[in-house]
Amino acid sequence: GFLGYSRTHSEGFKEQGNAFYIKKDYAEAFNYYTKAIDMCPKNASYYGNRAATLMMLCRYREALEDSQQAVRLDNTFMKGHLREGKCHLSLGNAMAASRCFQRVLELEPENSQAQQELRNAESILEYERMAEIGFEKRDFRMVVFCMDRALESASACHRFKILKAECLALLGRYPEAQSVASDILRMDSTNADALYVRGLCLYYEDCIDKAVQFFVQALRMAPDHDKARLACRNAKALKAKKEEGNKAFKEGNFEAAYELYSEALTIDPNNIKTNAKLYCNRATVGSKLKKLEQAIEDCTKAIKLDETYIKAYLRRAQCYMDTEQYEEAVRDYEKVYQTEKTKEHKHLLKNAQLELKKSKRKDYYKVLGVDKNATEEEIKKAYRKRALLHHPDRHSSASPEVQKEEEKKFKEVGEAFSVLSDPKKKSRYDSGQDLEDDGMNMGDFDANNIFKAFFGGPGGFSFEGNLCSICI
Repeated sequence: GFLGYSRTHSEGFKEQGNAFYIKKDYAEAFNYYTKAIDMCPKNASYYGNRAATLMMLCRYREALEDSQQAVRLDNTFMKGHLREGKCHLSLGNAMAASRCFQRVLELEPENSQAQQELRNAESILEYERMAEIGFEKRDFRMVVFCMDRALESASACHRFKILKAECLALLGRYPEAQSVASDILRMDSTNADALYVRGLCLYYEDCIDKAVQFFVQALRMAPDHDKARLACRNAKALKAKKEEGNKAFKEGNFEAAYELYSEALTIDPNNIKTNAKLYCNRATVGSKLKKLEQAIEDCTKAIKLDETYIKAYLRRAQCYMDTEQYEEAVRDYEKVYQTEKTKEHKHLLKNAQLELKKSKRKDYYKVLGVDKNATEEEIKKAYRKRALLHHPDRHSSASPEVQKEEEKKFKEVGEAFSVLSDPKKKSRYDSGQDLEDDGMNMGDFDANNIFKAFFGGPGGFSFEGNLCSICI
């Protein structure tokens, strides 16, 4: 009869399928197994063979359906259970896979393949657990490591790939994250998770408008995609706050700008690039508000987030200059000049090096106790006061130590006055030119001569009898 005919016919198709399978021509094998199934839809082994072929073609979802159909038709079909388990495993359903391999071991306790695959399934569950803990602790490298391990067995698991891609994005490894997401979108153009990761990479690279488009697309495909919704909200909020801050800054409203940048910084701690810019912007505002230490701290935070951020180094160096921390300023300008050898950067570095040198020599303004912008009159007044205060005659009855100390100070005051009261010397001192030619050669300098000249020659002034009348 007919049944006998169809069976021999379908067996013939199966044999041809097997021949193509052995030759690794899986597409043709698939066609013949399909013909066999069409002729004889109740034969478990045909589904089993077609499942094996689909697995070779990496079409695990279809292979899963075939192997499930095979064990439905014959519950003792060992290879069917094994293949169903393998498909589950490749798709990342480790729990379901475990059940299949356990079923095989019930049928044949010594089956070594099932034992090995069961161990694989258990290790995948363990990697998933570790990844979850890693993600909570923000140890994204750990998550990437776990997902790479899991993907060795679960090569077709989109969920693992997406988690890996998301963590690569959080680690700032955007090209890698992009390529994982693009691979998935090639196979499945409406995959909301992959669209979300593409958006995330753009968002973290501070292309906020483009990012929002991807988040919106992801939400169109999966309206309940919480991560995409949150990222979309954050991206819009961050952009709005940053622009508001910039606007306040441009209008000269520094207090408001400072507040707005501070608020923007609380929106998304994961957005490294945007936050680095926000810290640098806040530092700029801070320096305008004379909050220099705070500005330095903000620049340091920006640099910590993005070590290549030239603008933050320049801003910090300027703050160091303004707070007379010249060593630090030189260090920052050196870093900038090494990175970008421009004329301007060279000039900034040279200037900082000069200020550093100047800061290490005697500060004549400090010695006289006057401001750097003091007038000629103020400099004279200061000299008069200090010279009389430290004059050796005044301390003739003091201990030798005090006498020595006061004499040193008297000399210093004279030295300072001789430079600052001479316009030519003063201008060389102010510009640091005196450093170029090894100081001003104070070797033959006599503080007493200066004192006499100032107070009008011998007899013009005497400490005896005058001590009570001068008011210092």
